[in-house]
Order: sequence, then C-alpha cells, then structure tokens
Amino acid sequence: MGGRVMKERVIKTDACVQEGATWLCSQHPAFAQAMQHLPALPLRLKPDGFPQLLSAIVGQQVSVASANAIWARLSDAGMTDAERVRATSQEAFRDLGLSRQKARYALALADAEIDYVGLRAMPSDEVVKVLTAVPGIGTWTAEIYAMFSLGRADVFAAGDLALQEAAKQIFALSERPREKDLRSMSDDWRPWRSVAARIMWAYYSHQKQREGIR
Repeated sequence: MGGRVMKERVIKTDACVQEGATWLCSQHPAFAQAMQHLPALPLRLKPDGFPQLLSAIVGQQVSVASANAIWARLSDAGMTDAERVRATSQEAFRDLGLSRQKARYALALADAEIDYVGLRAMPSDEVVKVLTAVPGIGTWTAEIYAMFSLGRADVFAAGDLALQEAAKQIFALSERPREKDLRSMSDDWRPWRSVAARIMWAYYSHQKQREGIR
C-alpha cells in the first residue's frame, strides 16, 4: 500500500479528547452549551484489525444484544481469524447465526487480505477508500473504524442518524440535516471532528437515553 503518509492527529488518551473538546467549545458556543450537563467524554478506542471489521459486519442492522450473541458464537467457534474464515463455508456461518448476505461479506473481508498495519500509516481518506472497496463495508463502518480503531482525530461519520439528530438539536436546526449537509457543517470542526462526534453522541444519549453505537 503506497501513497501518502498519514500526518493526522491521533487520539491516544483522555487528555487528547479533552483537548479537542476544549478547542471545540472555545470556537463554537453551541458545543459548550451542549456539554454543560454531560459526563466526561469517553475515549472509546478499540483494537484494529480483521476481527474489529468482522464485528462491524455482524452488527449491521441488528440490535446490540443480537450482535453480541452472534459475535459470541463466532468467537467460541474460532471464527474471528481471517484465515479460519477463508476456510469456512457460507453454510457454516449460517449455522452460527449470520445471514446469507453477511456470510458473503465475512468471506469477502477475509479474501481482501487488507494490510491492517499499513492502514495505521495511511491518511484517513485513503483508509476509507481501501475499506469501502470490500463488499459489506460502507462509508459509515469505514469512518467508525478510522475514528475508534485507528484513533483519528479528524474523521466524522456524517451518515450516522444519531449525529444528524444531535446536530439538529445542538444547532437549533429546523430539520435533521442530510448526510451531505452535515458533512459540510463538520468542516468547521476541523481538526477535531472525531471529538465533535463524541460530544454529539454523548448529547444524543443524554437526551434520548437510547443505545449508542456498538
């Protein structure tokens, strides 16, 4: 994987999140107001690699509880390793609870043979490009991976419905912004768009008391 070398800020500690939140609140009063009644923002970092993306595929369009149950079955069967997945049939995945479509996606991810270590040094837009080339990995999943598995400070998942709803409330918009409009709005939150997303998810959770992302 050639190309540009990643020069973006990487979030590694709670102090990084706090730095970003402080900057956002100083630049945008709406964020400061939104944070008044929120607990400390979570670091929310996750491991990177094949299992994390396979877990994301498992979690698509099902409840958190269902995704956790299926993931537990896959883990117990040793099906979180790319080599094992490549050697497994779609029917075997069906027996473990995956839909036919998700079984195809799991095999496609294993067959893609992504250089996960190499992703760590790539710019976020190239990470998204590499990941979305795999069937079953959409822009949202790729951006979430960049945000939390690679710790990128300036990625924003504008297609997330909770972020769209939070933007409507925090910025007193007349309607929930579309993905394109929210992505444009998020340009004002650079270079801390990932922290802006953390604020908005926390605000949405506080307001709605709903499950967040898995």
